Amino acid sequence: MDLTTLTATAAGQLIADNELSSVELTQACLDRIAERNEDVGAFRHLNPKFSLSEAARADRETPRSPLHGVPFAIKDVIDTKDFPTEYGTPIHRGHQPIEDAACISLMRRAGAVILGKVVSTEYAIYNPAETRHPMNLDHTPGGSSSGTAASVCDRMVPIAFGNQTAGSLIRPAAFCGVYGLKPTHGTTDGSGILPLQPYFDTLGYMARSIEDIQAFYGVVSEQNQSLLWPADKRPKIGLCKTSQWSFAESETRSVLIQAAAKFEEQRAVVEEFELPSDYADLPDVHRRVLYAGVAKSLEKDYRDAKDYMSDILLEIIEEGLSTSSKEYDEAFAFADQCRQSVNERFYDFDAIICPSAPGEAPKGMATGNPIFQVTWTLLGVPCLNLPVGFGPSGLPVGIQLIGRRYDDKAILALGRYLMHELQPIRS
Repeated sequence: MDLTTLTATAAGQLIADNELSSVELTQACLDRIAERNEDVGAFRHLNPKFSLSEAARADRETPRSPLHGVPFAIKDVIDTKDFPTEYGTPIHRGHQPIEDAACISLMRRAGAVILGKVVSTEYAIYNPAETRHPMNLDHTPGGSSSGTAASVCDRMVPIAFGNQTAGSLIRPAAFCGVYGLKPTHGTTDGSGILPLQPYFDTLGYMARSIEDIQAFYGVVSEQNQSLLWPADKRPKIGLCKTSQWSFAESETRSVLIQAAAKFEEQRAVVEEFELPSDYADLPDVHRRVLYAGVAKSLEKDYRDAKDYMSDILLEIIEEGLSTSSKEYDEAFAFADQCRQSVNERFYDFDAIICPSAPGEAPKGMATGNPIFQVTWTLLGVPCLNLPVGFGPSGLPVGIQLIGRRYDDKAILALGRYLMHELQPIRS
């Protein structure tokens, strides 16, 4: 068996049953990284001796969670006391935190094994980094969680942390054909993670199965997330093209419509769903609130070391600095009003589906357009990328399953139900 094909929960069960050791699994992941990372560029920091030592310790202990002994990777904007955290910028090269972020402490307490740090774009924003798409090296894996998506897609690691402030989690998950969860904003402790705009910043999770996402998010949320959708309940799903439908390429339109039809075959009720007309303004509102937040969060680095910042980042900071207090307050108030009332907008639907990204991963290194994520990031609702199909270039196309705020457990259960027997869709 190629151990790198195992999902995290399958591997965790084998470890618990003494049919596999954490050391064997960790070594298999390290071997895969050694074979592939020079081309893909997903991992930024590795320490095989440390990771194997942690795996050996896990093998000596009684399993503490479904992820005991399972390796995981960490986006390089999340603090780790045993690895550098450089935020994707030379300004912080060699930066060594003195303690782990809260999410890392929880994973270590659960017996999981740190495999290393994966690449983030500059300050987790738009400037591309070195990571390439594992399925076609001429294409982007998306960003800013580029290393997260590429490492999981390429079987270097079964699960990995990313985060999202605009579209940094869902878009690369869609491009790379893996499951990605951006949970309800504020459901977990974000201390020790690079802040950009705290009103949007959300820790996220990627894996190759929904069961893995349930276990992964369960450890960090400190709640059991492994709910099953009730067998006697027909899910009601809204098909939402969003106000940004014009950005959707033909493959995305085709895959979304075909997925809706497949879900109907699985007893789901699917109906057209329209967002309120004022939601069309939310991408612009998100931009105003985000850029002002970035300018504030990165103020010291901008003042002391802006010569090391990309032109893209400088434009964002300077636009944020030009935003007046009145403009910011008005945008924030509207955003918060929409967030507080969003659950009512779902009416009697259990969830809605919409595109995850405009299309397949584009050729080149640019990280792609976050247009299909920013509304949901602003609203703070849970979003789950479902890797349902492939486009004309043979690269993945995903759709988002979106729920009410704090309905994360139900969205994961519904996603698991819908994907259980779904065959890949070809556009």
